[in-house]
Amino acid sequence: MANREALRELQTRLASRLQTAKVEGLSISWLAVRAGGNNYLFPLAQSGEIFPLSDIQVVPYARPWFLGVVNLRGGLYGVVDLVAFIGKERASGRSEPLPGETNVVTFNTALEVNSALLVDGLAGLRHVETFSGSEPPPASAPAYFGSRYVDASGEFWQEINLQLLSQLPEFLSISA
Repeated sequence: MANREALRELQTRLASRLQTAKVEGLSISWLAVRAGGNNYLFPLAQSGEIFPLSDIQVVPYARPWFLGVVNLRGGLYGVVDLVAFIGKERASGRSEPLPGETNVVTFNTALEVNSALLVDGLAGLRHVETFSGSEPPPASAPAYFGSRYVDASGEFWQEINLQLLSQLPEFLSISA
């Protein structure tokens, strides 16, 4: 029970900081998340709200990475398992996400896509000055991969351009 309260408190603080950053134009650039043992950066201007995973309604005949739909504040959102979409194995070996253990991050409403990405955890907000270096994505990387950053502790963070991701025909076509 204490873990749920701590998670809610973290989400509330992050939502408040996101709103402040958008309103005041602070220099924070990304929402940092963890998924499948990897670190990802979502541009703040392209990120929407963060919700704990709730009951997913499975959609038949959908691709394996499309988990189903959820009701978020009265709107239906398709939930995409980010790790499965990218094509990486989940480090935890878990095949089904459990409500309350994971979060979904919606796309900004300006992108006009009612989708949410399943992530394992939130890692706060990051700015380019947080990182000690960066490198461009490899030529074989998906088109929506941005630069790869390294932080002071040596961890790598892959930027994901949510706008490019939301426009990919593969992302928009959920039928198996």
